[in-house]
Amino acid sequence: MSVQERLTDALYGAGWATVRKLPEPVAVRLGRSIADLAWKQRGKGVLRLESNYARVVPDAGPERLAELSRAGMRSYLRYWMESFRLPAWSRERIAGGVAVEDIHRLTDGMAAGKGVVLALPHLANWDLAGAWVTTGLGIPFTTVAERLKPETLYDRFVAYREGLGMEVLPHNGGSAFGTLARRLRDGGLVCLVADRDLSASGVEVDFFGETARMPAGPALLAQQTGALLLPATLWYDDSPVMRGRVHPPVGIPASGTRAERTSVMTQALADAFATGIAEHPEDWHMLQRLWLKDLDPAREATA
Repeated sequence: MSVQERLTDALYGAGWATVRKLPEPVAVRLGRSIADLAWKQRGKGVLRLESNYARVVPDAGPERLAELSRAGMRSYLRYWMESFRLPAWSRERIAGGVAVEDIHRLTDGMAAGKGVVLALPHLANWDLAGAWVTTGLGIPFTTVAERLKPETLYDRFVAYREGLGMEVLPHNGGSAFGTLARRLRDGGLVCLVADRDLSASGVEVDFFGETARMPAGPALLAQQTGALLLPATLWYDDSPVMRGRVHPPVGIPASGTRAERTSVMTQALADAFATGIAEHPEDWHMLQRLWLKDLDPAREATA
């Protein structure tokens, strides 16, 4: 393990060990202070966040984009402060910490017994949403996690999410898709963060007027198993309660090849994600490159 990897692991470990013990108002103030400091430093992540917000809010000038990126960093650090503290929250605190509109779409889908794929973007706190599903709704689910470096950090994230009641599969494991399909055929719930895919198997979609790539997994799982595919979006307001919405289901097209059906369904997911992101851009924690134009300028220039 490199020095940088050991430092990263130690910092995350300190966060989980220390921040969870802080009184909530202190943790909130600490998160905001760290966010403002990072924002003032104008590092790569902040600049990328502003660049991404420029696609979401195309009429925004430099001052508005700066306001958005500051709010975005505060939202991002709220995610981390909550996540560090989640293992210490009571079931009642978790159950009262989330309010989701049209949750009946999920619960009715589960009651039908055909399985549900819940797909969401990097909005607000998807870990808190997952904890709320397992505790507030009493519905266990399976998800996947990217293998992080160092491995000890990946192990921390897996243990953390499993401690919240989630079954976590490695993202790069060849058996992950098959396991997810089995869970769905058994009438289970699969939750996937699905707004960014850098692999060759990603599906190209129109996203805020430009081409991006999103994972094919949610659409493929729904086609293969007959599970219900539901987009969901999350956001924060000025209260301690995170808000959310379950959008109408994405149907499986009646005709077309598998690839064509997957493309149509993934575009429908992208459209639902875009609706939620446009309404609450500051809660979209996308500090990485997403659009193909940013990933491969030469490719976009010849398109």
